[in-house]
Amino acid sequence: MALLKAPAVAALLLLFWSAAYGDAQLPYKDPSLPVEARVKDLLGRMTLAEKIGQMTQIERQVASPEVLKDNFIGSLLSGGGSVPRKQATAAEWMAMISDFQKACLSTRLGIPMIYGIDAVHGHNNVYGATIFPHNVALGATRDPDLVKRIGAATALEVRATGIQYAFAPCIAVCRDPRWGRCYESYSEDHKIVQAMTELIPGLQGDVPQNFTSGMPYVAGKNKVAACAKHFVGDGGTHDGINENNTIIDRQGLMSIHMPAYLDSLRKGVSTVMISYSSWNGIKMHANHNLITNFLKGRLNFKVNRNYNFKESIGPDHAVFRC
Repeated sequence: MALLKAPAVAALLLLFWSAAYGDAQLPYKDPSLPVEARVKDLLGRMTLAEKIGQMTQIERQVASPEVLKDNFIGSLLSGGGSVPRKQATAAEWMAMISDFQKACLSTRLGIPMIYGIDAVHGHNNVYGATIFPHNVALGATRDPDLVKRIGAATALEVRATGIQYAFAPCIAVCRDPRWGRCYESYSEDHKIVQAMTELIPGLQGDVPQNFTSGMPYVAGKNKVAACAKHFVGDGGTHDGINENNTIIDRQGLMSIHMPAYLDSLRKGVSTVMISYSSWNGIKMHANHNLITNFLKGRLNFKVNRNYNFKESIGPDHAVFRC
């Protein structure tokens, strides 16, 4: 993810949190009420500016407690190399994020923010964190269990810095080695990429047997929300040109580039990041058919109305599903 560029996740942001943030007599802060009732109550109280702010994710470098509070910002991120200071400790990361969170909680509605980071081969922005091989090397191992254990280790280190959201895994299927981001792909073989989606239960936890299939799941305070990216076809661009046009018919797109997303949804992935590339000349962000009709409609990619992420990971942070 480029610095100063928020990830393009699917459109609708929902936040869940406990009564610890304020007066539980307000319906949206009452954890005993159904999620639908809480969301409806909250949206009814929000101004247009607050709704815009909550749908916005900004880079840490342009953030401050004042910016967050004045603009009702819902999310922050650290892109590659975006750190509190060179060789900052985990405690310094935690302190920075805590200050940001306090500013968000001091707003009129007290909505907490979520912090995301490119922890794509370990918590690689953080000095002293465990660094693992890039996806291309992990794919060569043909060992999904290894990838799952790497996800679990990464989640622990991400949460140790106060962060709740990792922009991983990249499940692009690299079809042209001239693409400069092929190292982010597990394989040119979609079946190997599908197997490596085991990173998701590593990051988020195993979905319980009685849990609704395809719904988001984060197991607790030692886990983070994962992100399947970049939907869809980014590894198949013409001549391997980054952010370019993937020229392929629908059958090819669905049989090569889409299968790993189906596996990711079955494993409860919390978010999907829309691609910066195009499909047959149409920018993915403008592709209503694939995003709205297919991802959100046919695949039913939406919030689980019976599950409260906030209670899942504890009262200190919020997790969302797009």
